[in-house]
Amino acid sequence: MTLADTGLDALTGARVKRVQAPVGNEPFFLTYGDGVSDVDLGKLLAHHRASGAIGTVTGVAPPGRFGELDLDGDRVTSFSEKPEVTGGFINGGFFVFEPRLFEYLNVDDGSLEADALERLAEDGQLAAFRHEGFWQCMDTLRDKRSLETLWNERRAPWKVWE
Repeated sequence: MTLADTGLDALTGARVKRVQAPVGNEPFFLTYGDGVSDVDLGKLLAHHRASGAIGTVTGVAPPGRFGELDLDGDRVTSFSEKPEVTGGFINGGFFVFEPRLFEYLNVDDGSLEADALERLAEDGQLAAFRHEGFWQCMDTLRDKRSLETLWNERRAPWKVWE
C-alpha cells in the first residue's frame, strides 16, 4: 500500500498522477478512502482482468436517505423507511486501473472523475463491477454516527477479521 502526500490543494486526478512512479507497470487498486464496504477485492480484480479495460469502477446502489411513500391520491398505500434506490448505480469509490490510466491524467491539475473516468467511458475503456453487498459513504456526521453504531453493536459488515 502506498500513502502519498500529494499536496493540500491537488485535485483527484493530479493526486493519482503524482503516484505514477511507485505504481510502476502493474494494475493497481485505488480508493477515495471515504467509503466503507465489503467489496471482494479478489473478485473485483478478476472482473477487471476479464474486462480488458483500462479501468474498473465498483458500481453500488446508493442507500436511501428518506422514507419513501407510495400514494394513491392523498392516501399512503405503502411506506418504506430509507429503501435502497433501485435501477441505478453510483460510483462506489473502489477501482482497479491499468497503468495506462496515467495517460488520461495531468500532474498539475485535473479531476479523476471529469478528466479520466468520463474519457475512459467515452473510449469504451471503463468497466463496472456491480457490488450488491454493503456500501456506505462517510460524508457527513450522520454517516459517521451510523457506521459507528454498526461497529459498536458488532454488526459491521465490512469487518473481516476476528
